[in-house]
Amino acid sequence: MADEPDSSQSQPEHRSWLERIGAALSGEPTTRGDVLEFLRDASADGLIGTDTLRMLEGAIAISELTVGDVMIPRAQMSMIQVDSPLENVLKQVIESGHSRLPVHGEDKDEILGILLAKDLLRVTVEGSGQQLRELLRPAFLIPESKRLDVLLREFRLSRNHMGIVIDEYGGVAGVLTIEDVLEQIVGDIDDEHDDASDETAHIQAQSDGQYVVDALTPIADFNERFGADFPEDDYDTIGGLVTNAIGHLPESGEELTMGRFVFRVVNADARRVHAFHVGVHGER
Repeated sequence: MADEPDSSQSQPEHRSWLERIGAALSGEPTTRGDVLEFLRDASADGLIGTDTLRMLEGAIAISELTVGDVMIPRAQMSMIQVDSPLENVLKQVIESGHSRLPVHGEDKDEILGILLAKDLLRVTVEGSGQQLRELLRPAFLIPESKRLDVLLREFRLSRNHMGIVIDEYGGVAGVLTIEDVLEQIVGDIDDEHDDASDETAHIQAQSDGQYVVDALTPIADFNERFGADFPEDDYDTIGGLVTNAIGHLPESGEELTMGRFVFRVVNADARRVHAFHVGVHGER
């Protein structure tokens, strides 16, 4: 009988990575920096995809972020006064595009509850004559200092989708939804109210002949704008394409030349690239 091949010799790279994974899980002291470096090495070697790397980095990052870091501040909140006529409330809900809105009393720090658009729609269709106060769901109050990973667990256990952020004095500081927390892990989540197809919002010409390009620009829009032919099969956005070509999550200032385009990262964080400066050879 022929000797079976020695799998430990035929797959040295896999054995090496298994050893490294075992070391990472063995309880030996490690830092977040060590873990991130390990994951980025794995991505550079093709063991995990770029998108997977970004999500893992985001999952690690939320343990260092607080509610106050990512909340929608009070000045930008859509809120409803409890004594508003239902027809006015319906108009406000439609204009906001939100499925949940905080309802307050005479003072905006007096949060009475949360109005769900589906509850308002039901009484509007049925004509039941219910008052706004009768439609409110309990408000979920959260302090600015709460860590995002703790909040995400609480969102899941309580089945709440929105929290009203309270400052140290008990006043309303802002609002945060479960979608806002998840976006810190997976990136922006667009819905039907997000104008993701507006090319002018993604590509801005500069006076020096270069362009500022949002990393979420669809590759199809980029190709159409510049007459490029970047492939659209593997990645949807120009940020995904460039990040994959660089081989790791780039930092601000890193550059990459692809064909006649020079991409320089001008805005990036630990989770993803946000924008590029793009120079185009042959354009003046």
